[in-house]
Amino acid sequence: MAKAEPIRLQKFLADAGVCSRRAAEALIAQGHVRVNATGATLGQKIMAGVDHVVVNGKAVRTTPQPKITVAVHKPRGLLCSNDDPHHAETVFALLPREFARFRFFCAGRLDLDSEGLVILTTDGDLAHRLMHPSKVVVKRYHVVLKRPFPASRLVQLVRGVMIEGERLRVERAALINAGADEAATDLDVHMHHGKKREIRQLFTTLGFDVKRLRRYQIGALQVKGIPLRAGKVLSTKDIDSLFRNPRTPRAPFEASARPAHSADEN
Repeated sequence: MAKAEPIRLQKFLADAGVCSRRAAEALIAQGHVRVNATGATLGQKIMAGVDHVVVNGKAVRTTPQPKITVAVHKPRGLLCSNDDPHHAETVFALLPREFARFRFFCAGRLDLDSEGLVILTTDGDLAHRLMHPSKVVVKRYHVVLKRPFPASRLVQLVRGVMIEGERLRVERAALINAGADEAATDLDVHMHHGKKREIRQLFTTLGFDVKRLRRYQIGALQVKGIPLRAGKVLSTKDIDSLFRNPRTPRAPFEASARPAHSADEN
């Protein structure tokens, strides 16, 4: 039998289904985690099954959860949160009943008013990979605006705008079914970073209110084939597809942060 090795505390918390690694780091920094009755520190390593870990006064299970990943088709009106007193139903209500005893978390959220593909997982390592900026996991959105957006302003979406000290921008924006005036209410938008409500804030700042926002693809995995309010348990092949970004044909009216002929990202 292989000897148990110390693991970083944030990985232990993620594997136990407490939260994502990033959220675990925040809990540790804020003093909400104790190891053997002593305040935990960032970067600390523990021995699973030996050290006693407590988060907000509650002991953490020592047996890791099974690694399960589900792609769900989120409708508008569901919150991507494990616990919110103001919303009786969250995106986790879309999980199959047999998974109710496990703790899942969102690997990339959608806001309350948005819809489309959301990844729910018990796998802390996978969530970390999907949400870490260095992994360049591209998310694709269909955006519907309340009034037509002109092709001449597409470059502004890629260059971005500064809001409260942060630059909000997308990697690609293309008009869908543009009219003779070279403008359209529907756009195809790609981004990989994704701050909270970034797409909505970006368009609003430019003077265009978003009517509908739907995430239709993450990497090479599409929401197509998953009915609204339903989910699909992902295979290893499906999970690998999340990190594969296929080439997108160039649109007649498009602005992009990278050349259209660049190689596929893997």
